[in-house]
Amino acid sequence: MSAHDRQKLVSLLARRSARHGSFILASGKQSSLYIDARLTTMSPEGLSLIGPLGLDAIRDAHWAADSVGGLTLGADPIAYAISYASAQNASPIRAFTVRKEAKAHGTGKLIEGPFAAGDRAVIVEDVITTGSSAARAVEAVRAAGGTILGVLALVDRDEGGRESLEALGLSVVSLVTARDILAERE
Repeated sequence: MSAHDRQKLVSLLARRSARHGSFILASGKQSSLYIDARLTTMSPEGLSLIGPLGLDAIRDAHWAADSVGGLTLGADPIAYAISYASAQNASPIRAFTVRKEAKAHGTGKLIEGPFAAGDRAVIVEDVITTGSSAARAVEAVRAAGGTILGVLALVDRDEGGRESLEALGLSVVSLVTARDILAERE
């Protein structure tokens, strides 16, 4: 992972995505820091950094992934950026999306995209707080016949989510921590 590009990502997240105040997070926890990662992950600058950094992190973890994805909506741009960054590699990585609920029409799929049973998958998450979103995605992928290599977080809030996922036997890698973002904002 390029230290320069990682620092650019930290700066971008601090500038665009971090807010201070009083917030209730998706986990139900109260926090003085809110990180709306989508303001970074859905921008051209963010995507251009996240794809290669995420791909490098997957390689550094020695995860030989066939596919990458997670619970919609936070994981989607991250998975797509990593997949795109892998396009010129000998073994490109396909992206998928895990719906929050199976479709009530059509095929009734819970996982969308070119995911296939037997895939070695990396679950991605924009911000890990409790780890529950990543755990839901892990459960869906396993139920569809996938093998989980690990969880890749854009931001780890360092609030127990990593530990919860590790307690499930999952390896967790994060590109950035909330401490990195807070240090950048000071």
